[in-house]
Amino acid sequence: MSRGLFITLEGCEGSGKSSQAKMLAARLKQEGYDAVLTREPGGTPLGEAVSKILKWSTPGSINPIAELLLFNASRAQLVTDIINPALNTGQIVICDRYTDSSLVYQGLGRGLSPEIIQHMNDIAIQGLTPDLTILLDIPVETGRERKRHDTADRFEQESLDFHCRVRDAYLKLAEEEPQRWRIVKADAPKQTISEAIWLHVKGMLGA
Repeated sequence: MSRGLFITLEGCEGSGKSSQAKMLAARLKQEGYDAVLTREPGGTPLGEAVSKILKWSTPGSINPIAELLLFNASRAQLVTDIINPALNTGQIVICDRYTDSSLVYQGLGRGLSPEIIQHMNDIAIQGLTPDLTILLDIPVETGRERKRHDTADRFEQESLDFHCRVRDAYLKLAEEEPQRWRIVKADAPKQTISEAIWLHVKGMLGA
């Protein structure tokens, strides 16, 4: 049995990433593929517990290094329990956020060195990198406006400057590794975005 396909979705707050991940998983199943949807932080009992700490602790209460370690604790469990087993049975795994989120949020966002982040990420993932990463790119102000009526978590409460740094970092990563990344403009109707994502995924599937 051939190994499955690993697809990650990345983006700033309000990019619609989680909704699009669900729509992609549904489309794959509709087309007859065996797809697994998961997310970071979360996806396992340990990951869900970590997610609550990371998202709903008091702003400023978690040291950036501690934050990075918490993300990678969740990530290591997710890779071991969910992602690798699914890939090993030939399934397509869609993950809402992965290591690139740490590179941008804890890197340019929090100011940690890329070398430290990459080292910790490497320990957690044990060589598992995505086959395709979709960046849902949206102007920061537009994304924040979309989330205006939601209860803001610890990351969403960060400053405009923080979120601008995050967006810039995402675009830089995509520019540096164009063979893996595909940029989809996320300030469009949901179905338009979904179709743009599907065209990239379809290309990977050879469909």
